[in-house]
Amino acid sequence: MSKIKSKIGEECPTLEQAFEKFLRRCKIKNLSEGTIKAYQTNLQPFMKYLNDDFLLTDLCSDTIDDFILWLRENTTANDTSINSYLRHTRAFVYWMQESGLVKDFKIHLIKADEPIKETYTDAELEILLKKPDFKKDSFGDIRTWAFINFLCGTGQRLRTGLNVKIKDVDFQDFTITLNKQKNRKGTIIPLSRSLADCLIKYLDIRGGEPEDYLFCSEYGEQLTDKGMQTAIFRYNHRRGVDKTSIHIFRHTFAKTWVMNGGDIFRLQQILGHSTLEMTRHYVALFGQDLQKDYEQFNPLDRLTKNRIGTKKAY
Repeated sequence: MSKIKSKIGEECPTLEQAFEKFLRRCKIKNLSEGTIKAYQTNLQPFMKYLNDDFLLTDLCSDTIDDFILWLRENTTANDTSINSYLRHTRAFVYWMQESGLVKDFKIHLIKADEPIKETYTDAELEILLKKPDFKKDSFGDIRTWAFINFLCGTGQRLRTGLNVKIKDVDFQDFTITLNKQKNRKGTIIPLSRSLADCLIKYLDIRGGEPEDYLFCSEYGEQLTDKGMQTAIFRYNHRRGVDKTSIHIFRHTFAKTWVMNGGDIFRLQQILGHSTLEMTRHYVALFGQDLQKDYEQFNPLDRLTKNRIGTKKAY
């Protein structure tokens, strides 16, 4: 490799060395473990495509175009997945540009038709939210029932829910404090009375101290992501619900909020989005559902129908 000096005062590193420096910078910036893991996972195709012999000085927009074609021809990634890879690749490349390792150029996402996100139906939710038998059912089922209620009532991510402690739930002011979100910003969200009633019943069985995690294993320990995913998978299937994705509860919350006229600014706060971009994304995804009863609610059709009705009266 040619001896090229970068802004960081070192000889131009290899691709692998640059990748390690990028991850180190992410840790210094105190990004969450989930974010760093996402970079490690979603940058692997880019690293595999280029391999460690690639000269960073050759990196340009054509390289990214060739990478997109390679993904289409050599992987099963659809357009949405390709854009996910590109977002993580763009962060890595832009960091290398700021460090003077590669020339400046823009990376653009491809056009992708994203399908409407799947949600739980009302019938499925009624089955999953049905109150358990607190005398006969296992603690695991009661805990999973309570967690599903939490997801439906707050729209939170799996990891955020598992990090809630008993002390974070305020039954007097009807609030829940979320200290660990993906955006690393603590926030306070409303606690509905339905969810409050559910959690009170659950805590009668769970017990515990204020510092303990709200949703725990049978031994009182904090559950892992995998542990709760497995629990919900089994819980749903035993009740005849084929959908088992935890994130679908988040989509369901967002869709229900939008369909019932909730404003996107409050939705952004509750879901913990750093910007309105993703919140608007949810609104766009559920656009087809917004057509339901559209003529009943928009002012043009309502006024037109009123005028027609008035004329007929004469």
